[in-house]
Amino acid sequence: MTAAEFLATCWTTAGDAAPDEEDQRSPLNLRERVEAAREAGFTAFGLLYRDLVEAEREYGLAGIRSLFEDNGISHIELELLTDWWADGARRAASDAVRVGMLRAIEALGARTFKIGPDVADEPWNLDVWAKEFATLAAQAEGVGARLGVEPLPWSNLKTVHDGLRLVETAGHPAGGLIIDVWHTERAHTPPADLADVPGSRIVGVELNDADSQVVGTLFEDTVHRRRLCGEGSFDLPGIVSALREAGFRGPWGVEILSDVHRALPVREAAAAAYRSAAALVK
Repeated sequence: MTAAEFLATCWTTAGDAAPDEEDQRSPLNLRERVEAAREAGFTAFGLLYRDLVEAEREYGLAGIRSLFEDNGISHIELELLTDWWADGARRAASDAVRVGMLRAIEALGARTFKIGPDVADEPWNLDVWAKEFATLAAQAEGVGARLGVEPLPWSNLKTVHDGLRLVETAGHPAGGLIIDVWHTERAHTPPADLADVPGSRIVGVELNDADSQVVGTLFEDTVHRRRLCGEGSFDLPGIVSALREAGFRGPWGVEILSDVHRALPVREAAAAAYRSAAALVK
């Protein structure tokens, strides 16, 4: 059996940076982050587009690709495009980011293009969204990647069922879901439901844990109080088993966001994230 591989998602090595900050950029040098991930055991790496823009100024895209290759990183994930369904000024800004992300994905040989739903949970039209999703999936496929949308329980795509409905309506083979177990648990999706997701539609998985009780809003809880795998209340063995039954084989993303985690030196943070996930997925 091939050993499990793991992906350090963008926040796991970002240090003192978080999605609820106005400036989400990591204060850490990309080389330091990638080397920390490699030393921990990760062979895949996630990067926020804003951090990639900063790194490109220092290394160039060719230099970034060499940095990943030199550290044994064989799978790259780039995130996070929003407003891809919108119009007007929001869509114009989103399209500018889209162009940059597609260019970087092709240059880096990235495999996963991660996008978000509407966190404002405004009224939406499934057919319109499906058409936009299919177009974006085709563009991702054109540069060698797959497109993954991540359902969030406070968004218009609250569950994996909602996300799968969009993906299947769009119908493009390069499109699928990013399944973050924090969000499936907080959306009260039973692990058994994950086994029914077509394996071809699972673009990525993100592992983490949490206490049984939510503190503050869902968004506050997910940003500040996630736990390492095995340190919380989730049925992670059942979830991993269900995802394997669905056909997912990795690399397994590890996404840890917490005040405790981001205060650690990056090498300690990466090592703890890897160690906890590797003890779960064998």
